[in-house]
Amino acid sequence: MGRTLENKKEIVAELQELLKEAQLAMVIDFKGLSVAQISDLRNRLREKGAICKVTKNTLMRIAVENDENWQPMTQFLKDSSAFLLVQDDLGGAIKAYKAFQKDTKKTELRGGVMEGRALTTADLEAITELPTKEELIARIAGAINAVPTKLAVGTNAVPKKLAVGIKEVPSSLVRAIKAVSEKDQDAA
Repeated sequence: MGRTLENKKEIVAELQELLKEAQLAMVIDFKGLSVAQISDLRNRLREKGAICKVTKNTLMRIAVENDENWQPMTQFLKDSSAFLLVQDDLGGAIKAYKAFQKDTKKTELRGGVMEGRALTTADLEAITELPTKEELIARIAGAINAVPTKLAVGTNAVPKKLAVGIKEVPSSLVRAIKAVSEKDQDAA
């Protein structure tokens, strides 16, 4: 028995809600996957803040038709499609999918959409090489922490250099006087 119109409207509304929360959507061809393998993929993605949604292309097309941000996804809608909707850890979710793909060898990544732009598989691969949010925060914190440290080291070095310079003045003066007196003695 097919889905009712009301049921289809609920699915479209759910898809639209999921897309509002997502930063990235990937479309994969999941032909040949068993229920256990789909569940495995969903579990791997859940750990990375992503959702795997299997639905008809027509329903997804209806869900994105009035949303310019997700409309480029329509070019990937063909055959059997599953949608990986990523909310937080973009690189981690793509890596989780790639690991799943390597293990099963049954899925194919068609492409993705982010910020209203269609992404190729090469674009998605490049995202995996970006640092994670936590790594960026650590780098920024390190850079912010480095400024006061360098300032303290520099401020501490000034009195030391000044003391060494002041200490050097009498010695330099003695050497200069000695050189002048030796020159005078040689001239006489």
